[in-house]
Amino acid sequence: MTGKLSDKDMDQLEQWIGTGPKTFTLLYAITRDGCNATTFHQKCDNQGATVTVLYNQQGSVYGGYTSSDWYSTGSYYIDTSAFLYQLRYSNTPTPVKFPYNNNGNSIYKQANYGPTFGGGHDLHTFSGTVNNSGGYFALNGSLYIGNSYNAQGKNTNQINNGNMYVTELEVYKVETGRKQKPANDKKPWRQTRNWNEQFLNEITEDIVAFKPVPGLKVKDARILIVGPVGAGKSSFYNTINSIFRGRITQKACSGSAEQSLTTAYTPYKVKVKSGSPLNFRLCDTRGLEESQGLDVLECNYLLDGNIPSYYQFNPTTVINPKTPGFKVNPSANDVIHCAVFVLDATTLEVMSSKIIEKMKGFQDLMNQKGIPQTILLTKVDKLCKDVQRDVSLVFKSPEVEQHVEKASQLLGLPRANVLPVKNYENEHDLDDNISILALLALRQVLYFAEDFLDHMLDKMDDAKSEESE
Repeated sequence: MTGKLSDKDMDQLEQWIGTGPKTFTLLYAITRDGCNATTFHQKCDNQGATVTVLYNQQGSVYGGYTSSDWYSTGSYYIDTSAFLYQLRYSNTPTPVKFPYNNNGNSIYKQANYGPTFGGGHDLHTFSGTVNNSGGYFALNGSLYIGNSYNAQGKNTNQINNGNMYVTELEVYKVETGRKQKPANDKKPWRQTRNWNEQFLNEITEDIVAFKPVPGLKVKDARILIVGPVGAGKSSFYNTINSIFRGRITQKACSGSAEQSLTTAYTPYKVKVKSGSPLNFRLCDTRGLEESQGLDVLECNYLLDGNIPSYYQFNPTTVINPKTPGFKVNPSANDVIHCAVFVLDATTLEVMSSKIIEKMKGFQDLMNQKGIPQTILLTKVDKLCKDVQRDVSLVFKSPEVEQHVEKASQLLGLPRANVLPVKNYENEHDLDDNISILALLALRQVLYFAEDFLDHMLDKMDDAKSEESE
């Protein structure tokens, strides 16, 4: 387990601590080791400088640093280098350092306490044992900065949203003078060919050559793209279309909004530079929302091919067989051949439980119909500074690997079905590495669609054989 602390957050902590480069080594994590004071001391006592990090359900990240050892003597200790801090508030970066103010003690080292800072205390994480409450830990500690640390004008609500419910608590050993191993020196967790222009051309040719299984009268493989608002569904289509058009395009409406910018069922074609369409369609639809957006009934109609192309969804009226254009007898060319769930890698841990329930409801339908499913994990460049600098390092990044594992567990799909991507969003020109990553994902999706179509053909052939007997 590599821990949740991002490279960017490590850089910020390194700057606050001072005295040069730092290595952060995970010693203790409550999701892995249990939230127990005895276990904390077993793993963290006499380890030197440490940083404690708390992550809550609202997306806030905060904690404390001490240059002193933890131990279990039941005593206060003055560490003038200690500080408390805030990295994020409700998913928004808000880096603030709360320095020790020389009032009382910095650290409390007690056998039955987790990491505890300040006399009073400013931050008491927990005592004894705290059990998992189903996705979070209701810590029995407290946060009140202002006793031994300078609160910088902030109150508790502005730091931890007024609660001690956390999804994770980690303690890292902090060492000076040793840099972490660069990502390009690490062994890849998923093997691919060497990324170069030749590899890009080969993947491109594979996708251009794709054709649905003969004998089904299916002109285009239909790929349904679903996911929460803002995850990057429409942006993925724009990315793929840009690659084949040879320039950045924005045919599908994309951007940031509280509600879905996509309001219609749109089976987008992807065309090469000559204007010829490829033999698949990326079918975009409404983003998932807690109280609106695509529901299970509409999803069922989409999967079965009942909903006509470019149908405008009406939030107040659900489509039904009497709706104009409703396809009562859809063909094999109308049905969905593979489903893609698009998830934002940076928001996996704070995704609404209602949205997750919706997606799992869709999965039940897809499983009943035998429709293969994949996950496009977007915005992976925001997880790791190495990937942000060079997208070709994506399969060497432990942060990306960790989020692939989380996405896999979230929807119960194999890790091989989780496909990291970085959409074109800030670029004005194409980048080979971004294109390769997107095309690797698309090619795998088309492989799954081909498997489904092949199975459809087998069922048709078997049915004909039974009729002729």
